[in-house]
Amino acid sequence: MRTLALAAMAGAADGDEAPSGLLDAARAGDLAAFERLMRRYERLVLVTALRLAGSLPDAQDVSQEVFLKLYRNLGKLEEDALTTWLYRVTVNACYDLRRRRGRRPESPVEEAGQLAASGDDPQEALTAAERRRVLDLSLRMLPEKERAAIVLRDLEGLPTPEVARVLGSSEATVRSQISKGRVKMRGFVERYFGRRS
Repeated sequence: MRTLALAAMAGAADGDEAPSGLLDAARAGDLAAFERLMRRYERLVLVTALRLAGSLPDAQDVSQEVFLKLYRNLGKLEEDALTTWLYRVTVNACYDLRRRRGRRPESPVEEAGQLAASGDDPQEALTAAERRRVLDLSLRMLPEKERAAIVLRDLEGLPTPEVARVLGSSEATVRSQISKGRVKMRGFVERYFGRRS
């Protein structure tokens, strides 16, 4: 049985399959349909969890928790709200994990970057690794709500209204969190490169 990480790295072979029939079949008890539904969304959940939770083992734990909740809540979910629900449950599971463990994330961006293939050019890989490291360090400095808003908006590419739905906030609050987070990250990056030069 392959792990969530291996499945995520393998790509989204089932990503082209529409979830409409899968969700209905999974609700009816078709475990194969639920497995295909899970494979369709596991990369989204795992990479988001990795960016928020901090390590691959923690992200895998969060992913398993998210899909267990998905299975338990199949009957309550609407197809058009599934992605929002998955993001929300992933973010909340990461918050819960951090509260239980009482620590900051370790290196989510670096490991998340490993899930996406990098170029073959060694110089490009080195530059990309340095950017990921600085981004990771700056993300670690943010409070968790600003961090979640930045991850969902800037790294996951969700539009602001969707981020607001995921986080259960108003759009104005999300815009404020993103703006504050970006200012803090920019300041960190400027100080980091200022010290190096």
